[in-house]
Amino acid sequence: MTVQDITKILEELAPLPHAEGFDNVGLLVGDPNMPVKGVLVTLDTLENVVDEAIEKKHNLIVSFHPIIFSGLKKLTGRTYVERVVIKAIANNIAIYSMHTALDNSPMGVNAKICEVLGIQNPKILIPKTGSIRKLTTYAPLEDAEKVKSALFKAGAGEIGKYSNCSFSTEGVGSFKAGTSASPSVGEVGELHLEKEVQINVIYSFEKESHLLKALFAAHPYEEVAYEIVALENTNQDLGMGMVGELQTEMEEQAFLKQLKKTMNASVVRHSQLLGKKVKKVAVLGGSGAFAISAAKKAKADVFITSDLKYHQFYEAEGQLVIADIGHFETEQFTKDLLVDYLTKKIPNFAVSLSESITNPIKYL
Repeated sequence: MTVQDITKILEELAPLPHAEGFDNVGLLVGDPNMPVKGVLVTLDTLENVVDEAIEKKHNLIVSFHPIIFSGLKKLTGRTYVERVVIKAIANNIAIYSMHTALDNSPMGVNAKICEVLGIQNPKILIPKTGSIRKLTTYAPLEDAEKVKSALFKAGAGEIGKYSNCSFSTEGVGSFKAGTSASPSVGEVGELHLEKEVQINVIYSFEKESHLLKALFAAHPYEEVAYEIVALENTNQDLGMGMVGELQTEMEEQAFLKQLKKTMNASVVRHSQLLGKKVKKVAVLGGSGAFAISAAKKAKADVFITSDLKYHQFYEAEGQLVIADIGHFETEQFTKDLLVDYLTKKIPNFAVSLSESITNPIKYL
């Protein structure tokens, strides 16, 4: 298998267009056509991780965090980022990053936290906006079902737990074929009226090129009329964070102690305890201060995240308990998620969980 073969499998789990605009995801170092000897999965790509890949004879590193976040103007080995890139290139090792594409995945970082903590029936905490589009096209009456079927097969018409969703209306289309045209119906130079069906379907924006290819292949017309509109609808199956419920409610202090143990956290920083039972829990791996208001709106009893500043704990405002367990600690099980996923997808391929320690924060 090539690097590209494996990254295509990873993008089924976390399509790169789902990443946030500020992020730097995808293949950061290496040739997409290079044959892969083995995959090493890590949270961060540091020099010790590249050394581990060399030792294990793995030439593709799949990393959650991107080692290259902003532009590199020089490669002199002056910084740890430059040294990692130089060593990877020198040893013909490719580096691929997923980061916020996996954060936004309904089966990604936050789903894994929910699984580890036993949070049931999790739903997206902050559904992603701007990711749904509507395609409108027009097909002859007798070809409408064929066109719709092709669009559905390409991934259009999926709304939550429902598929093959569309809306159609019948009408009359008109056109006059020019002298160089080869119309499938009508005559060159003559105005033609055709009974047509207007087909409307929605789709997730990363499927657009595949969808249009399917439309053009299935449509009988030489020139296909279509319109694409970006919708403001939120995507309930895509976005940051998750919220769900514990099987059994717990006392706040007991829950925080269990949280610390389960997540292997050295410390749990939290806001004022409220003396209430914990049943509904919101989570957001990594830096999640921006989701405090969403956790309150979801009526969570506890919100688990990391990287909170002093004044951000005040934002709990007596409505919930905010728990900061550390950045690495919230994302540590992401490696296991990716190894399990790749092992199931390519069971006879060498996929290894990195043993290198990459957490830069130490505690006394």
